[in-house]
Amino acid sequence: MRLLRLIVHTRRHPSAILLLAQLLGMVLYPFLEGTRYGHVAFNAFGIVVLAFTIRMVRRTPGHTWFSVAMSIPIIVLLSAQILFDLPYLQPWSSGLEALFYFYAAASLIAYMLEDRRVTTDELFAAGATFTLLAWGFTHLYLVVQALAPGSFAAAVNPELARSWTELNYLSFALLSSTGIGDVIPLTVHARSLASIEMFVGLMYLAAVVARLIGLTMQPHK
Repeated sequence: MRLLRLIVHTRRHPSAILLLAQLLGMVLYPFLEGTRYGHVAFNAFGIVVLAFTIRMVRRTPGHTWFSVAMSIPIIVLLSAQILFDLPYLQPWSSGLEALFYFYAAASLIAYMLEDRRVTTDELFAAGATFTLLAWGFTHLYLVVQALAPGSFAAAVNPELARSWTELNYLSFALLSSTGIGDVIPLTVHARSLASIEMFVGLMYLAAVVARLIGLTMQPHK
């Protein structure tokens, strides 16, 4: 009975499941990055998140067929990296993942703005959208770093390439406008992308989150 209730709950709130999956990934990735098979586990978990994201898009004005079509080459590239250890495919998969997450985030924003009634799933969607945007920019930073090594530095081992976790930390700091931390963009292209993320984060909080908060505070008629 409890399992049945859990299944029903996930169907009602797919945004919550996506949000939990992404937060779980952020907790697990630091443990996986330093292991022998961490890259394999990282890509495998990425495929799982893609599946949750596609399921979530079905509840939004976004087109499911388009998100599925975008996910196919991503899954192929991630699977090739898992099976054949082809690290040079990582920038390609990251670029496609960034587009995929941005499309999913746009679909969720349209879902939250399509009416003036705030549901529980829309509140979860606000958090899921934020993480989707942060993950999308993280993958863009990985692409920039692959094209121009040395684009990012950190206090620890500044000469090394930054890991996904480090760039994800930078992405969340910039998107939330809470600072920049010890991971900093060095090149003009990296700084340009960082500036765009700060603008996107500010507009998201001002236009979408503020609207949801305002609607929740309105008296019910």
